[in-house]
Amino acid sequence: MPKAPRNSGPQTSTSTRQQGSLRIIGGQWRSRKLDFEGAAGLRPTSDRIRETLFNWLNPTIHGARCLDLFAGSGALGLEALSRYAAHCDFVDTDRNSCQQIRQQLENLRCPHATVHSKEALAFLNKSAQSYNIIFLDPPFHLDLLAPVIGTLANHALKPHTQIYIETASDEALPALPANWQIDKEKKAGQVVYRLISVMEELPLA
Repeated sequence: MPKAPRNSGPQTSTSTRQQGSLRIIGGQWRSRKLDFEGAAGLRPTSDRIRETLFNWLNPTIHGARCLDLFAGSGALGLEALSRYAAHCDFVDTDRNSCQQIRQQLENLRCPHATVHSKEALAFLNKSAQSYNIIFLDPPFHLDLLAPVIGTLANHALKPHTQIYIETASDEALPALPANWQIDKEKKAGQVVYRLISVMEELPLA
């Protein structure tokens, strides 16, 4: 089931918001259930997908600096912090979602995060921070990935940076920079998810 738009357009009214919850899969907050209020139809990345993703990231997540660029419920960034990532920047345009992530962090007594109520491109264009792991899970069918990928490519990401991309199965993956390599790719229902790594720049001929 595709995700409802959550990171663009007008703010969702309180009357259309629905209660949801997510469960931390592993790490220091394993099995903690976190409630959130989101836009109608919003759901975090499923337990099954998150479990697979963080198995992939297990060798590199400890001590990593992470960016959850279309944060929504914060499921990916919170999972990363539970598994001892050093820091996570959460970015989302929905002010209510940002406030809820701040509350979750406070409840978990986690100071190793910053929440930014901004559009993805606006954040990237002003940020000079480098990251080890970047999560890209935008609302489906809104063509948000291509400009973000282009902006990240212009940031000259460090070799070995890992990028997670989640899309609907009927969405085409935008063209990737030449030095981005798909390491893992799986499909679960109507979702395709991938782990990509930035390779060393190829020498000029």
